[in-house]
Amino acid sequence: MIFDPATLATIQEAIDRDDLTLLQSFIHPSPPRPKKPRPIRSALMVSAHKARHLNKLDELEADIAIINLEDGVPPQRKRAALYAAMAFIAHAPQEAPLLVVRVNPLDQGGAREIEELNRVHPDAIRIPKVRTQGEIDRASALIDEGIDLHISVETKEAFRDLASFHGAKLKACYLGILDLLVDLGIPQSILKIANPTIDQILTRFLLDAKSQGLLPISFVYQDYQDLEGFRQWCSYEYAMGYRAKGCISPAQVTIANEIFTPPPSQLQRARYIKERYEAMAAQGVGGFVDERYGFIDEPIYKDALNILGEYR
Repeated sequence: MIFDPATLATIQEAIDRDDLTLLQSFIHPSPPRPKKPRPIRSALMVSAHKARHLNKLDELEADIAIINLEDGVPPQRKRAALYAAMAFIAHAPQEAPLLVVRVNPLDQGGAREIEELNRVHPDAIRIPKVRTQGEIDRASALIDEGIDLHISVETKEAFRDLASFHGAKLKACYLGILDLLVDLGIPQSILKIANPTIDQILTRFLLDAKSQGLLPISFVYQDYQDLEGFRQWCSYEYAMGYRAKGCISPAQVTIANEIFTPPPSQLQRARYIKERYEAMAAQGVGGFVDERYGFIDEPIYKDALNILGEYR
């Protein structure tokens, strides 16, 4: 827990009363947290107007906590939710997951929210409803150094142009598949495993993101009680090449972390290839036959580094 029960109750009461002055008293400027390599397998949505949810940021198994200021937060609570999020970010310990704030669209309060959030330096800010490179440029200009930019791909324009999106701060993208289907005029009822249209969307999103050096995070499975269905989607997407998925419950996080973690045998093989190739390269040998894994050359070595999370 970040705050004790009494303080937590005070914060929730301030949110409910829209007491912005009291909420601001819990905020202090915070420097950027040191960036360290970590696996990204699960991104859990956390409601910014629910203090008890925010208070568990330091206990989550998720690799990313998405603190949500957008849909799900009542319009009359958005300002209070912003200050509550800032208070918890300011007091979050180093071992907390990556803290990403999903703001509102830039012209619907998001730009002002970013200016406020700069004071507490979340790890990243996620922009919804992106349509153009200009929005990415504008968000990048608003965000302080040390804060990454993430985007939601949920419009037909963003889906069409993802392969050309760029920016030094732009690091990850999230597939908002239900909104995207609506924007494309395609029924959401086709969202099923092995549907060819869904496969096309998933494949293109994955490859376009990867071609730009972005982390692709697959869509949120809305039926949080259907854990078997969620598991099937995770396994299916893992086989496609995905390594991270959006989540809306701790139970989903547990499954995503399990499935999107390479099996021990794969990690063991990757470590062996890495060590063997580097030892041979030091002797000036770039390709060789190994008694355990056959021919090993630079592409095999780079794949091993990919698996180990060291190749960028």
